[in-house]
Amino acid sequence: MSDKIVKVAIYPPLGVARVGNSSEYYIASDVPGQAAVAEGGYKDKKGRVKKQVVRFRVYGLNDQNEVVAELNAQNGATINWRAHIANRKAGWYQFNNALDLPGLALPSSFRNGNVTSGRDQLIIDPGARSISGINVQGDQYRFTGGKFYNLEVPLGELRTDEQGRLLFFGGDGHSASVTGAQAITFANNDGWHDDVSDGTVRASVTYNGQTFEAEPAMVAVTPPNFGQGLFGVVTMLDVVEDLYFRNNWLQKPKAITFWQQIYPILERTVQTQWVNGGFYILFGQNSPSDFTSPENIAKLQDPSPANRELRKKVAEWYRQPDGEAYEPAKIPPFYGDAFGDYDDLPNVCLPLTHTQYEWMQQWAAGDFTTGVKPSGPVDFDQLPVKEQIYNMNRAPLDECLGGPFHPGIELTWPLRNLIIWQEPFRLKILPENVMPKDDYGPLLAPQIALGNGGPLDGSGPGSLTRWLGVPWQTDEASCLSGYDPSTYLTLPSFWAARVPNYILSADSFKRLSDASIPMPQRLKHMDYRQDWMRDLGNQYKTRINNMVQKWHELGIICEHPLPPQSANEWLPNELWVESDRGPFIEKDPTFEQVKIAENASEPMVKAAKMVLKSVAGIEETAERPVRERPLFRRNER
Repeated sequence: MSDKIVKVAIYPPLGVARVGNSSEYYIASDVPGQAAVAEGGYKDKKGRVKKQVVRFRVYGLNDQNEVVAELNAQNGATINWRAHIANRKAGWYQFNNALDLPGLALPSSFRNGNVTSGRDQLIIDPGARSISGINVQGDQYRFTGGKFYNLEVPLGELRTDEQGRLLFFGGDGHSASVTGAQAITFANNDGWHDDVSDGTVRASVTYNGQTFEAEPAMVAVTPPNFGQGLFGVVTMLDVVEDLYFRNNWLQKPKAITFWQQIYPILERTVQTQWVNGGFYILFGQNSPSDFTSPENIAKLQDPSPANRELRKKVAEWYRQPDGEAYEPAKIPPFYGDAFGDYDDLPNVCLPLTHTQYEWMQQWAAGDFTTGVKPSGPVDFDQLPVKEQIYNMNRAPLDECLGGPFHPGIELTWPLRNLIIWQEPFRLKILPENVMPKDDYGPLLAPQIALGNGGPLDGSGPGSLTRWLGVPWQTDEASCLSGYDPSTYLTLPSFWAARVPNYILSADSFKRLSDASIPMPQRLKHMDYRQDWMRDLGNQYKTRINNMVQKWHELGIICEHPLPPQSANEWLPNELWVESDRGPFIEKDPTFEQVKIAENASEPMVKAAKMVLKSVAGIEETAERPVRERPLFRRNER
């Protein structure tokens, strides 16, 4: 391999940052399937959500397009970074449904359609910023100056690290109405804005006396990750790799292994138990269909004919892409792209990708090897540069959900169309001084959206996130799980791995970890799941507007080890628990009752009477919402 560098490129080619209202931050993971590490937790000591920051790097490549080395201050490279981001949501078209749904897509008219002139005041565009050097930051690198009407809306900032790499920070998660009106729907609230964004990242690099213009990248700023360390059964990585495989942009593996291709589908199905109660009943700890239990893994990883019937039964349970029938009893139990617009059609439910489904069929037939089980976290900095590139191409997409796109909360349906891509994992980017077009006529129809010269045919500042709901909080507070309260389980779900539904509370974790409590009672706490949005109210408009104001007070679901002294064969060693909820926590008399019941003894009688007396006083003075799960009407979703 030649070591001569003839061109340079920015990685990751598409980075994902996340909003946060804290001045503290953590770096996005560069390894697929590996949670980002936030020292001290994902909130700061004041309960504010830390930002997820993308670290961009530059790599040199030879004339065979093979990566040679990272270029940074350590090996004498000087990098001048340029970034231009924007928020174009309010000036874009309404979301009705995904415009690439064959025969089902609904043409869209403009958001804020009453604004017929001066629509540029709907676009938040602070312009480009440049930065270079080591450990640089300052006010001049902030994305300020962009306005929604006359209101300035900051969108983030640039910094550099100790090697001159770019650190990209997104907005604070602030959303508001220019008129002060309440939000009324999930995706198309006129007069509203938020501070998510996306745009281009460019760099000129001087190395060994030669200056290169780097292959540019894109960055997208999305809502927070409320399910840290959890991943979708179908991720955006699954979606785009399937696109590349089917169009011969990438070569599909000729042989599959259980641990590489099959286990991630099964394991992520099971791990959704921590953010949805229905998944817990179906696949969670102690369920016969816990695919991650040692007993099940021993059979599922075995390619011999002895376990063929079990493999076949599991594979047939998963929903087929492009199926001809509505099959709500199949899995994964998520709503699909057509939910809310159509009834009893196949894509009202989310299927696996074609590639995932094909791999499951191969596995069922025994056409696989077991492979090697992955071991522990990967140290990115110790990887060879070729493997670093492989990981950075994939990690941001693996962190994002691959459906349902109605419309989605991070990146959405345009990414499953080949026209938006220049090459695998790198988007087709508009020239530096060319802005995305905002007007394609009074109606945006599928043939325009998907065609040459259309909005997918080249990306620029604000072109990725404009397809999503405005503001993001109203969509997240609308798209939950189990819209029909007569169903047996809280299923299907929408985006549980990022927008949790029913979770294991800190109080439940505290009690199930107490080894002095009888095991059957500890298991009751394991089974008890609470509504993640329980503090936002149950009436629809109240809930979505409270989400706008209080999103940062919701708990973040993250991994907690079970204390060693609490270990038991009926409990998992690692649990995902609601963490840092507040500050709208009020005294919970029922939890006090639980503690009394679990520690009942003669000396407790007096304490019990005092607590119950206190509870009576609370009940007399406090207004408490009705604790019923709302039934959302379709026009609210």
